[in-house]
Amino acid sequence: MALKMTINELSTFMEEAFPQVKDDFVIEDLQDTEITVRLKVTEKHLRPGGTVSGPSMFGLADVCFYLIILGNIGPKALTVTTNCSIDFMRKPASKDMIAKARLLKLGKALAVGDVLLYSEGNEKPVAHANVTYSIPPSDN
Repeated sequence: MALKMTINELSTFMEEAFPQVKDDFVIEDLQDTEITVRLKVTEKHLRPGGTVSGPSMFGLADVCFYLIILGNIGPKALTVTTNCSIDFMRKPASKDMIAKARLLKLGKALAVGDVLLYSEGNEKPVAHANVTYSIPPSDN
């Protein structure tokens, strides 16, 4: 499967479509069925106790999977989450988070995959998400 968008095109799309979070995420690697995205953790992403909050990790998993889908289908902004289940496995550090998504199935109407989240510098994942997205119908 050939990618339809590059890292630069995905980054530009995010800046235009989601300006409210454009400074939070950096796409670090993009392959046919895998992507790596960094959440630049700041004070707004922390919960009491100085760890990255669950909603921030959920957002990273969601954005990461959204981007791997768009990389494969092109800039279809109305591609939306239909299901996401996340397991928080370890206490995250108060540093940048790295998400690695795998696109397991890309159909005409649904995309299914998973995302592992890591605290920067730690090889053990802090969370795992299973994600399903709905893809809007083609204009054909």
